[in-house]
Amino acid sequence: MAEVGKFEPEQDIEKKIEETRQKFNNEYVQGQESDKYDSRDVDRLQKDDALVEAYLTWRLFSVDDALKMIDDSFMWRKEFSLNDLTESSIPKWMFETGAVFLHGYDKEGNKLFWFKVKLHTKDAKTSMDKKKYVAFWLERYAKREPGMPLTVVFDMADSGISNIDMDFVKYVINCFKVYYPKFLSKMIIVDMPWILNAAWKIVRTWLGPEAISKLKFASKNEIQTFIGPEYLPPHMGGTDPFRYSYPPLPDDDFQTPVCENGPIVSEDDNESKDFESDSKELESSFSSEVAIGPKKVYFSEESLSSLKLDDNDKGDSRPKGARKPLTTFKAPLLHVSPAEELSFGSKESDRKCLIILDNVSKNQVAFKVRTTAPEKYRVKPSNSCCNSGASVDIVVSLHGGYQASLQDRFLVMAAEMEQNAGAGSPELAHFWKDVPKTKIMEHRLRCHILESTKPILTCGSDSPIEGGANGHPDLHTTLMRVMVCNARLEQKLDKYLWVQQVLIGLVLVVMMFTFLCLYNLPGTS
Repeated sequence: MAEVGKFEPEQDIEKKIEETRQKFNNEYVQGQESDKYDSRDVDRLQKDDALVEAYLTWRLFSVDDALKMIDDSFMWRKEFSLNDLTESSIPKWMFETGAVFLHGYDKEGNKLFWFKVKLHTKDAKTSMDKKKYVAFWLERYAKREPGMPLTVVFDMADSGISNIDMDFVKYVINCFKVYYPKFLSKMIIVDMPWILNAAWKIVRTWLGPEAISKLKFASKNEIQTFIGPEYLPPHMGGTDPFRYSYPPLPDDDFQTPVCENGPIVSEDDNESKDFESDSKELESSFSSEVAIGPKKVYFSEESLSSLKLDDNDKGDSRPKGARKPLTTFKAPLLHVSPAEELSFGSKESDRKCLIILDNVSKNQVAFKVRTTAPEKYRVKPSNSCCNSGASVDIVVSLHGGYQASLQDRFLVMAAEMEQNAGAGSPELAHFWKDVPKTKIMEHRLRCHILESTKPILTCGSDSPIEGGANGHPDLHTTLMRVMVCNARLEQKLDKYLWVQQVLIGLVLVVMMFTFLCLYNLPGTS
């Protein structure tokens, strides 16, 4: 389905988007009850091309089918008051159970949406609250990472018939099938008891042709095909130390990493060391929830770990190899470029990225940058301020031999400072400690991996040893190429030896057969 949309010409997509908006206004909005939809959803449909395209793509660019989906989706959002749904709208005990939460990434970089089935029991009295609970998590993620798909994981360990609520399962499927188009990357059923096979055969029929290929069944031994051990719990053979707890909301994206000098310390302790001892380790925790407007991505505290600042990097502005970003996210305080992702590759020239901040406010703005993998990256500057009308270039570079990953995330935090506020390290430390969370603008960037344009290792070229820097051979590359060539020669030799052994065997069989025939001929002794 989403794949089919890729073959639509861009001009046709624009026409379909405009047609969808006009038909929605004429057939679904005008002449209808004024309270059928939330006006904020209708406004977003008129302004957000990506939203309309998502509905069209999910319905194979059939405008009428997309309109029906939009109608169902908007009525559901109105029924559940989704634009006003907050943590306080959900009973506290539901968060405490840990039956549903966001945490970790699959191998393709998609966020994992966990359902602990053994913690669920069917209860008509709490059915609506449970549905709102799921909607809360989905809406929270949609605002934080718009357009990025989710991988749903049903952890069936220790579950049984009493834990299966078919109405609830059907609701979860409809969330992805109707209410959140293009959100589903895959749905993985892990370690399903045989007694529940019949129930999941029914679930297959609910998914529909557009999603049936996304349903995966996996045992504990097979789950690592989709998810790396670093994001799997121990009972699935993983090494993830994450343990759900509430309050506060779990830091589902990020965990405090371990660096070369030990664990990253808390924010207050870290800032003290950073400014009093000139230490370069940055702080590491925050958690989330700030409402956003159309086409704007805001987040409050998320348990991110911040980047380290390298002493040797101070003073430079824009180094060679850091490409200028081509897209821009426009917020009230800062314009952030690029808008969505930092691109890293294996080549030396692809190991640095540039973030450009433009202060469009009337006052000075303080900013800092954090990441989920502080041991991998260095940043300059990571914690500073920008005057009104000015811009700042921030260089993010891979450290040492580390490679970027699709799971890596970055966060730009910014807040407006009072006039004549100090911009030194002690003043900034005090500012970030006292600034209200509601005043902090946060924008998230994901990581994109560039594909290599040509292979690093080759064997069979005219010159087995090609020039490295300045035309001189690189010893490590040369050795690797020799090893690859040697391995290929060994494979060919093994193949020839095997063929030779087969031929010798055939010769022996023919000789034996000939001998037996001669021995049994009449008149021979």
